[in-house]
Amino acid sequence: MILEHAILNIKPGQSKEFEAAMAKARPLIEATPGFQKMEVRACVETKDRYLLLVWWSTVEAHTVGFRGSDRYAEWRAALHHFYHPFPVGQHYGASL
Repeated sequence: MILEHAILNIKPGQSKEFEAAMAKARPLIEATPGFQKMEVRACVETKDRYLLLVWWSTVEAHTVGFRGSDRYAEWRAALHHFYHPFPVGQHYGASL
């Protein structure tokens, strides 16, 4: 199983709108073959910062299956305008 991680820095004061948009966009990623589960956690120390964790069966399930789908265009339109700076996602392998 692959774990994707990204720090989502939201433009100041837009966290409530981001949370609502994320709730609506969630089904888009969840419908992807190879998607396992997702967590979005608000940072305790830093306002307007979130940790995104997504478990995938393979890296390609994310990079090809989701990002190559029409659902990704909808996800991008719903969420990407909230980020500053734009997040960098990374993938991790099995736990030790």
